[in-house]
Amino acid sequence: MNLPTIASIGFGAMARALQDGLARNSDSLRLSGALVRSATNQEATTNFTLWQSAQELIAAKPDLVVECAGHSAVREVVPKLLEAGIDVIIASVGALADSQTRDRIDRAAQTGKARATVVSGAIGGLDVLRAAALAGLDEVTYVGRKPPPAWKGTPAEHLLDLDALREPTEFFNGDAASAAAEYPKNANVTAAVALAGLGFDRTRVRLVADPHQQTNSHELEAIGAFGRFRIILDNNPLPENPKTSWLAALSAEQAVFRHFTNLEL
Repeated sequence: MNLPTIASIGFGAMARALQDGLARNSDSLRLSGALVRSATNQEATTNFTLWQSAQELIAAKPDLVVECAGHSAVREVVPKLLEAGIDVIIASVGALADSQTRDRIDRAAQTGKARATVVSGAIGGLDVLRAAALAGLDEVTYVGRKPPPAWKGTPAEHLLDLDALREPTEFFNGDAASAAAEYPKNANVTAAVALAGLGFDRTRVRLVADPHQQTNSHELEAIGAFGRFRIILDNNPLPENPKTSWLAALSAEQAVFRHFTNLEL
């Protein structure tokens, strides 16, 4: 039996976690290769191919491609694959905060009769949120809470003395569109919530630096005709890369399993 050809865009920590997870948890699914900027210091084997252009990857005709390379890959590579009829799983959901990128992805998928799937990433409850949206949502609020050092390199360090914080401090309260633009490192979760519920303009986002927090915390609350729900996740980092949530990597792996399953739960 021929195994499906599964490729990744990028071969960093998330793609390597996907490779290891598929090898560990499946007898029939393997990562067959990756699209990389350069093959330098990357070893290709007889069972693993490194492609250096979208055209090379398209010519290989993979059954599924998993994007693990960041927002630029979603904008520049994913539409080409979709237009060629190749299904893509998108991990860098924050790229979809840009309406032009969303429109281009949609047009490319229609042209190639392919499917683009967005992973849930580090946040949970999106299945409930999507279902609730069918009856009408009144409010959706996402709260991102991280230790102060995790906010370094963002506008937060110009608003707060992150090294001196002793109490949880909120430094952003606004809509998802502004949050995704101003805090792109948090944009994947923000975008996933917005896309599943009320959209970028009506989804409220609060960002908090909390010196008592040991992990990255994601809180999602929604109110609507269905009732009300609230979910909190405290995520451990991916062991290979502390900047990436372990759950985000696992969600990409689960999306692959769902793509190939005959019974989707």
